Amino acid sequence: MKTMNPSASLDAKPNAQLTVYSILFTISFTHLLNDMMQSVIPAIYPMIKESFKLSFTEIGLITFTFQLTASLLQPFIGHFTDKTPRPYSLAIGMGFTLVGLIALSLAPSFSSILIAVSLIGMGSSVFHPESSRVAHLASGGRKGLAQSIFQLGGNAGSAIGPLLAALIIVPHGQFFVIWFGLAAVLGIIILIQVGNWYRDHLDLRARNKAASKTATTVALPKSKIITALAILLVLIFSKYFYMASMSSYFTFYLIDKFHVSVQQSQLYLFIFLGSVAAGTFLGGPMGDRFGRKYVIWISILGVAPFTLLLPYVDLFWTGVLSVIIGFIISSAFSAILVYATELVPHKVGMIAGLFFGFAFGMGGLGSAVLGRLADLTSVSYVFKVCAFLPLIGIITGFLPNIEQPKGRTA
Repeated sequence: MKTMNPSASLDAKPNAQLTVYSILFTISFTHLLNDMMQSVIPAIYPMIKESFKLSFTEIGLITFTFQLTASLLQPFIGHFTDKTPRPYSLAIGMGFTLVGLIALSLAPSFSSILIAVSLIGMGSSVFHPESSRVAHLASGGRKGLAQSIFQLGGNAGSAIGPLLAALIIVPHGQFFVIWFGLAAVLGIIILIQVGNWYRDHLDLRARNKAASKTATTVALPKSKIITALAILLVLIFSKYFYMASMSSYFTFYLIDKFHVSVQQSQLYLFIFLGSVAAGTFLGGPMGDRFGRKYVIWISILGVAPFTLLLPYVDLFWTGVLSVIIGFIISSAFSAILVYATELVPHKVGMIAGLFFGFAFGMGGLGSAVLGRLADLTSVSYVFKVCAFLPLIGIITGFLPNIEQPKGRTA
């Protein structure tokens, strides 16, 4: 089936803001592939913990290593590509992920596992800021919607990964991680085509510079912008420290408290991550319509009653509450990211890299810290402590009002 060239459409109407859905859904699909492959890492924790005789602290160090390499490079890559865009860097980043998956499937020791996950993290550090920029370019001004579509792919991939790991890797062993490399190969092929669109779009913007000056300028003093960014980063901390408890230790919590099997625990993790994927899609459009500050407020602080209740209920209600928590808390990130890019226009790559990187870093640090806490106390105690993190969302009230609620995009 022949599809319309998005660049041609933009060239025909150089002053129009067009939402290029074909690119948005394509980059969302590659985000699905990317995060599906990454989610294999925590999904196989129970298996490698047993086979390599690892402690919870070492499990936390695996996540920390992955998240560290995935986070530290992102702001620098985003800053560099803001100045010098690299359309085909997305495919190169996916290549690092492919090498990392192959290395993970063959890893004979704990140190080799750390090397493998660091390669996967490096692939992520390239993918996220650049793919977020592509989503921004294709948004046609509907930035919240574009980020939600983009994030939906990633969260769906994070949900599918543990389920596939339970079906493919857990029954057959570590080597079967290599089959996920096929997804990386598919991602490379698709991202080369996205790179072609990205290159053509950059050429179009270079020919029509007036069309490139559409970013919203925020009339705030620099000090207030810095303060607002700091508040957003604290909110990211609260969200991703809590998410680290769920993504890395929810399976162990279920096994320890309710004595479910590894595969059953993976199913519960899949259900939680599926609710995260569903909630993600809501946050961006709601932010476009009613204002991102309100979405951030509800998403972070509004989830607190449910997180506080979670450690004290039975297995059935644990499943129900995990769905509610995942759905509510997941709507924050798209709103936070778009709010931040509106604070600092014309630096989408740097801001996306900073916030994705900080989110990954907090997830990794959270996993390491919570793993150590679990070794010293118990997994159940970890969930009781983390339940209070969403209360930090009350500081959302200090964010400046930089937008007016709107029912539609102009």
